[in-house]
Amino acid sequence: MLASLEWLKQYVDINISVAELCDKITRVGLEVDTVTQLGKGLEGVITGKVMEIHRHPDSDHLWVCMLDYGQGGEPVQILTGAQNVHQYDIVPVAVVGSVLPPSERNPQGLKLKKAKMRGLDSFGMLCSADELGIESKLLLPEQRNGIFILPENTPIGVDIKTVLGLDDTVIDIDLTSNRADCFSIIGLAREISAITGCPLKMPAMDVKEAAAGKASDYVNVKIDAPELCSRFATRVLKDIKIMPSPEWMQRRLRACGVRPISNVVDVTNYVMLELGQPMHAYDADKVAGHTLIVRRAEEGEKLVTLDGKERELTSAMITIGDAEKAAGLGGVMGGLLTEVTDETKNVILEAASFHGPSIRRTSRALGLRSEASGRFERGVDTIRDHDALNRAAHLLEEMGACETFSGIVEAYPEELKPAVITTTAAKINGRIGVNIAEDEMVAILSKLGFGVEAKDGELLITAPTWRRDIDCDADISEEIARMHGYDFIESHQPELTITQGSQSVLDDVKDDVQDYMVGAGLSEMMTYSFIKANAYDKMLLAADDARRNCIELLNPITDAFSVMRTTMVPSALQTASFNLRNHNSSVALFEIGRIFLPKALPLTEDPAERQLLTAVLSGSRKVLNWCDDKGNVDFYDMKGIVEGLLEAMQVSDYTMTRSQQPYLHPGKSCDIVVNGEVIGSFGEVHPVVQENFELDQVTYVLEMAVEPLVASATAVPQYKHLPKFPSMSRDIAVVVPAEVTNAELEQVIRAHAGELLQGVRVFDIYTGKQVAAGCKSMAFNLTYQAADRTLTDAEVDASMKKVIAEVAEAYKAKLRD
Repeated sequence: MLASLEWLKQYVDINISVAELCDKITRVGLEVDTVTQLGKGLEGVITGKVMEIHRHPDSDHLWVCMLDYGQGGEPVQILTGAQNVHQYDIVPVAVVGSVLPPSERNPQGLKLKKAKMRGLDSFGMLCSADELGIESKLLLPEQRNGIFILPENTPIGVDIKTVLGLDDTVIDIDLTSNRADCFSIIGLAREISAITGCPLKMPAMDVKEAAAGKASDYVNVKIDAPELCSRFATRVLKDIKIMPSPEWMQRRLRACGVRPISNVVDVTNYVMLELGQPMHAYDADKVAGHTLIVRRAEEGEKLVTLDGKERELTSAMITIGDAEKAAGLGGVMGGLLTEVTDETKNVILEAASFHGPSIRRTSRALGLRSEASGRFERGVDTIRDHDALNRAAHLLEEMGACETFSGIVEAYPEELKPAVITTTAAKINGRIGVNIAEDEMVAILSKLGFGVEAKDGELLITAPTWRRDIDCDADISEEIARMHGYDFIESHQPELTITQGSQSVLDDVKDDVQDYMVGAGLSEMMTYSFIKANAYDKMLLAADDARRNCIELLNPITDAFSVMRTTMVPSALQTASFNLRNHNSSVALFEIGRIFLPKALPLTEDPAERQLLTAVLSGSRKVLNWCDDKGNVDFYDMKGIVEGLLEAMQVSDYTMTRSQQPYLHPGKSCDIVVNGEVIGSFGEVHPVVQENFELDQVTYVLEMAVEPLVASATAVPQYKHLPKFPSMSRDIAVVVPAEVTNAELEQVIRAHAGELLQGVRVFDIYTGKQVAAGCKSMAFNLTYQAADRTLTDAEVDASMKKVIAEVAEAYKAKLRD
């Protein structure tokens, strides 16, 4: 926020130095970033009038000017090569001995000396805006080249710094987003008034309304989207005269970084800077039906904005329309079709309160950022709309530029109610850590514009409408603390009981999982908890998949982070894709993070949060050298990581079954089942999903819940003696239908082999000539062992016989010859 010190002094007396003022402002939480002295390095330049001008006798581009700069005596001869100077123009004159600041033309600055040009003496120089140190972006196009021509009523012989406001000081304050009230001269003056105790003076807002004609006869307003606009107010000005704004207004605008354009546009910008209320002006005769309607834009609706660009709008954007068309983009930029031009005769002034998050999304989507949109994003004082309209009408009337129809025409669906907070002095002192008297608290809050009533030991506090950031007693404590002075809060040892802290059991398990994954050769990644809404489509999730019930962010950073994730798979695949696109041919990454599962939408309570482990593998197993064969990771690399992790977490009772996850390859994926519950899935990424995430090589992904590992990971390890008696092994090869899985057969074998069975391992799978079409041969090794004796062949044979019978019955299996 750029603030002109001269402008601030109009509304609050400042009798301290700039350095002291900046220190006091910073101490109450408004950080001063920079202080700029305008006109620094500019000395001795005065205004002068061109009394005569003629061509140089020996040059076709030089002019000989005779200047009167109010010092008495004969006009002074000055030569110039500028082609925009005419007789009787008022111009900045750098006489001999003057000093000019660094500029594009003179990077080191310049001290004027008498010069001779083509045989004629020049006793000074006529100055351009650049040579005076005025930025070109703050000038009209016609002012950027040639000599800077001043208004014809400018007095001569006056220091140019006084004329152009270059004797002012500009304070740049780095405001936090919650202090929207200070994005104005009055807002800052109010803070300075509270700091220094000097009274706040408000600008004149009286309006001389015309005897004939009512504003309501010329404009009608309506709000069709009250959730996007809480108030929309207008005033109508007739017989408008478009002219340059006064020089005092132009210099204040330039000091605050705004380019003067014309009186109507300048007044709307001036009021925005002064009161913090953005405004817009419409050519009333171009508004169809004399009606302005605040509505949502139609999807795909087109609007040509004031910058001449056609914009395609969405239904999330606020549009100001008339009876036929879109007339402006609410809170961002007006429309070209209702622009105020030199031919405009009647004007509708608008002051409104738009929904901040919607303005921010619109500005970002269209790449349109402005002083107005920035203020709406932070929130404006709805109650001050009338003040802004009246102040603008007052200024234009002062210029003799218009008459004002009587009345304000507005739509105000629901009146804003200020926040009312009840607290006590004891609670405030307890939070701050000092002992401030209740009377001092009341005085501080009153100076800041709060309404305060002390009754029965309580403080009933009404927040001013411009302080939209105040909504609880903690905010009141902050206001009192900063105005009382943070420096007066003494430091002391905390009065509390110190206990030994520790991690939760879940955090310990997460650390163990993290250690294992790093030891397995994976690197940890960290991703946002937000993903793009179309990630679920890219994962091929069904329309009724519960994971699609995700929480949408009201104000996302970008569209790429618009919803809170219910699965970590998109984050992992997006990260793998990024690495592969950046020439990292080998990817081995993992992350332990959170997903957010709403119990109902829209949210009525906090969502459930679950901790998940995700991992992604792609490319070669290791960095290759000249003597290595290329070996890429495959399904079994990921399976090995999972099995190793489960073993490290002491999970023994688990199975792996064929996964039905749509984002995984149907024949190369597994679900991880622990105690009958699916806790995760892993496998090769489905080819379509691989293409959707722009993965140009085969990729494997794992997603597994961490919480189910806690019980086993924290269990006390159970040790047992090494077996004293030998084990016995048997092999069995059965022919089964091709769709039967290893896990299904192993489950039947374990269920019927008896308690002597110690292990089952598949060691061969065969399809070929010796096996019927549609079938496959699977060979298993079964290990038997008893803890108290040596087993006999009869005992093992009996178990094998039962296993063969049950397998045959369950899957029509046959022993392979």
